[in-house]
Amino acid sequence: MQDLSSRKKVVILMFLAICIVFLGRLFYIQIIDDSYKLSADNNVLRYVTQYPSRGLVFDRNQEVMVYNEAAYDLMVIPKRVVEIDTLEFCELVGISKDKFVDKIKKVTKYSRHKPSVFQSQLSAITYGALQEKLYKYSGFFVYNRSLRRYPEKTAANILGYISEVGDAVLSKDNYYSSGDYIGSSGLEKSYEKTLRGKKGVKVYLVDVFNRIKESFEEGNYDSLPQSGVNLTSTIDIRLQNLGEELMKNKRGSIVAIEPSTGEVLSMISSPTYDPNLLVGRVRSKNYIALQRDTLFPLFNRALMAQYPPGSIFKLVQALIALQEGVVSVATSFECHKNLVNCHDHTSPLNLNGSIKHSCNPYYYYLFKKIINKYRFADGSVNTVKGFNNWRDYVSSFGFGQRLDIDVSSEKKGNLPSSDYYDKIYGPNRWRFETIYSLGIGQGEILTVPLQMANLAAIIANRGYYYPPHLIRRDGELSWVKRVPIDSAYFNVVANAMYQVVQNGTAQRAKLQDVEICGKTGTAQNPHGKDHSIFIAFAPKENPQIAISVIVENSGFGGTWAAPIASLMIEQYLHGEITRNDKALRIIEADFLNKKTN
Repeated sequence: MQDLSSRKKVVILMFLAICIVFLGRLFYIQIIDDSYKLSADNNVLRYVTQYPSRGLVFDRNQEVMVYNEAAYDLMVIPKRVVEIDTLEFCELVGISKDKFVDKIKKVTKYSRHKPSVFQSQLSAITYGALQEKLYKYSGFFVYNRSLRRYPEKTAANILGYISEVGDAVLSKDNYYSSGDYIGSSGLEKSYEKTLRGKKGVKVYLVDVFNRIKESFEEGNYDSLPQSGVNLTSTIDIRLQNLGEELMKNKRGSIVAIEPSTGEVLSMISSPTYDPNLLVGRVRSKNYIALQRDTLFPLFNRALMAQYPPGSIFKLVQALIALQEGVVSVATSFECHKNLVNCHDHTSPLNLNGSIKHSCNPYYYYLFKKIINKYRFADGSVNTVKGFNNWRDYVSSFGFGQRLDIDVSSEKKGNLPSSDYYDKIYGPNRWRFETIYSLGIGQGEILTVPLQMANLAAIIANRGYYYPPHLIRRDGELSWVKRVPIDSAYFNVVANAMYQVVQNGTAQRAKLQDVEICGKTGTAQNPHGKDHSIFIAFAPKENPQIAISVIVENSGFGGTWAAPIASLMIEQYLHGEITRNDKALRIIEADFLNKKTN
């Protein structure tokens, strides 16, 4: 009797144990294991991400610069890919079996249960053929996406491009899923969160053949996508197109700014490329080709190339000297060519004449007065104090620092410090004679083209600037930055710049009915022919455009850079080019293949 009772207890305990195991498993499945639930749901439901329309980009006159075009992505849920005819599928999609295996491994690593992009941007023909047989390939489905298109085929380095999101972003930002696209350069990158919008989702019932039957619960669980915000850029696309045409077969850049706002009117980097090359399934192939191109079309010279400013830096030196009181407008110096090389002109020259004729020896003397202004108690020159004072002035013009334009990759240039010279020569072991080449914009100082155009804008505004930007801003013009130099001295320099164009070194920039103020520069280049540089603004009063032009390895600034700037100014102020012979001469000039007239 006792044995029977014991057996009964064992049976009950076994029964209870089994119940506990089943209840525990049921609890785990229902409450804890989300992946199981997702897998179960996906047997009858499909969650389809609804991608928002990416924001469009317009130029300042509401001309379309970037729009969207329909495309098709082949999606896959790896867990559901079973028993398909792989060879037939690969032939249909246009890939090899090895590629198929690699892609399945990649998306499975991301998630076995969530949809991922298997093949992006299918053609309409492939999409049509695939739709008819899709029921045969469990786990695969297609939905609409969009591609970026660039109707003008210009401004590639401004607009940038989008590409498939990488693992680094996926690990940090849960907005993105494998196969999504993200802005990778230019405005597409800087304004990614504005342009991308917000995703939505649709939930569908599907049959055993993976075909959509109907919306689940009449769409009660759906959410609508929110389109990205359209952006209005500051670029004048007609001016941009002209600039790219003028810079064909040349290395260099053009940057044009509206002085009263800091809006960038055009930003040309040459050589360039058609932005449509980095769209769609050909993007990867074309990107590799562009990377390997020895002309470096992906390199944005307007923001990244660094040059000695050459003679345009004399404008800065003149302003500092006037403010410091070491010279006056009437101060004259003899042109002693044994001090520093100079071209032929009358001598002596006053300040106005030194800018008009770009006299190097004048700025040798002027820079010496700036650096040697301060003295120790024993009467010896305090070179470091004079240099640091000069450097503070130069820095206020934006040199040696980023201007924080709203696209990435901007370089700072180089503005050497007294510590730099201390390390090279030792403390108190260097003097003006060590650094005199800075006086004419050579030596260790380097600038980027954006900074050069900004210098023209500062002089146009008579002493201040707004940070350059590529997307229209409202209510932010209070972000003005002022240079600690009296505006009266800027008028002196502006008048001299006007004479440079009228009867000085930049007469090829002269434009009827428009008072252009400019300054030529010829930057020394240790690797070949010197670089042609020109900065300008126009009109002289109430300026509407400030511009810098650099044509690498083309010689004197007045020969090529000055007329290019003049044509750009004419286009912007008059809306057309009337000097077609001048434009044709420049367009046909080929400094890449050494074919010039």
